[in-house]
Amino acid sequence: MSGDPVSDGEDGSVLDLSDDDGDDGVVATQAPDHRRPSNTGDTVRFVLRGIGQTLITGGLIILLFVVYEVYVTNIFAHQRQVRVHNALEKKWASGQDPLALPGGNQSAIPIGSGIANIYIPRFGRDFAFTVVQGTDDVSLEKGPGHYNDTALPGETGNFAIAGHRVGKGEPFLNLDHLKAGDDVIIETRAKWYVYVVEGDPRTGNLSVRDANNVPGREIVNPSDGQVLLAVPDNPGRTPSSHDRYLTMTTCHPKFTATQRMVLHAQLDPSLTAARSGTTMPSSISALYNKAGV
Repeated sequence: MSGDPVSDGEDGSVLDLSDDDGDDGVVATQAPDHRRPSNTGDTVRFVLRGIGQTLITGGLIILLFVVYEVYVTNIFAHQRQVRVHNALEKKWASGQDPLALPGGNQSAIPIGSGIANIYIPRFGRDFAFTVVQGTDDVSLEKGPGHYNDTALPGETGNFAIAGHRVGKGEPFLNLDHLKAGDDVIIETRAKWYVYVVEGDPRTGNLSVRDANNVPGREIVNPSDGQVLLAVPDNPGRTPSSHDRYLTMTTCHPKFTATQRMVLHAQLDPSLTAARSGTTMPSSISALYNKAGV
């Protein structure tokens, strides 16, 4: 006698329980189900368990994303920075200067290529980045980027650069640690330029403004392009020969991009030094002693 297939009650698979030899014709039957019927409490616990598992999974995904953005992107950015730095050093060693100062033609500088090195003594002797041409996403993942059409190092006007604050190399991670009177060193193939952060150097107060009403630091909206003008925050004003600014921008607050932190500095011509070889001149290296590092 052939038996009917019967579900095992667990995973929906079918078991053939018929007697194979056909002698006694006995067919096994399914045991009665003694499980307790589900109630409202079981349903609530099931739903809460599902929500909890979803939240844990979501939290792990967010954690992995943060790890990637903060740490993994730094590894990739460091590799790109090394390549762009080495390429710039090779150009300098062979006599090439991408800036062609004075009066360099920016349109001839390839986007994403190195143009200068930046050092900030306040951040320690190991802080050094090669500045690249351009502020598009690809360029900024190589290092701090020079805003196209702003002045070049040492020129009259505003030499403006942007840099990531968290992840992707984070060259401007500690930009908020700068104080009025701090030095920012820019190395080109021909010269070393020193810019001094605006404000009151006696107190370190960055809110004090210079003769052009330019402060040492300001927080602005991402759409506020006036900070990049030839004379920052002064629309329509033509810079005089002594108006030689450096402007650095980065995201604010950390881990967000809702605003921009902007630092302004002025060139100190008395500290400009000719570049010869790869050794930092004593007048420039002395600035690290001034910063206490």
